[in-house]
Amino acid sequence: MTIDERVEGLVMTAELHQKELDTIGKKLDTIGDRLDTIGSYIRADGENIRALARIAEIHERRLEAIEGDQA
Repeated sequence: MTIDERVEGLVMTAELHQKELDTIGKKLDTIGDRLDTIGSYIRADGENIRALARIAEIHERRLEAIEGDQA
């Protein structure tokens, strides 16, 4: 094998690796987008849980007030 053939082989190998890296990069971008979406769902769930906890506290206070009036 001549030096030129070896260089050509190395260039082809480097190009193949670059294509593989590009494919991996695109997959990582997609995964990142999905994680962002999941994160927004988790934040919304957290807000909803906090709202439900506030409602439960308000109802608990009302029940305690009613029970206090009946005693």
